[in-house]
Amino acid sequence: MKFVYPAVFHKSEKGGYEGYFPDLACCEAKGETLDEAVENANEAALDWINLELSEDEVNLPPVSEVSDLELKEGDIVRNIQVTIKFMEGWEE
Repeated sequence: MKFVYPAVFHKSEKGGYEGYFPDLACCEAKGETLDEAVENANEAALDWINLELSEDEVNLPPVSEVSDLELKEGDIVRNIQVTIKFMEGWEE
């Protein structure tokens, strides 16, 4: 199953990039470069979604439209795709 959520990145005051997912509470990532921050965001989203899927009541948030996000000057939006292969016996 594929999940795609927008992530918002910006240059950090200390250098590098920081990013967050407006739809995934407390799901953040950092990296020295934008590519590294995007890669770390992919891992963070994978962990976040896997944790949510392990709950008794799965409650994945709806995906925001990029046009609905409140962006600041210099913000960069990337759609992050996470693919999760369900184990045999998983009931959807």
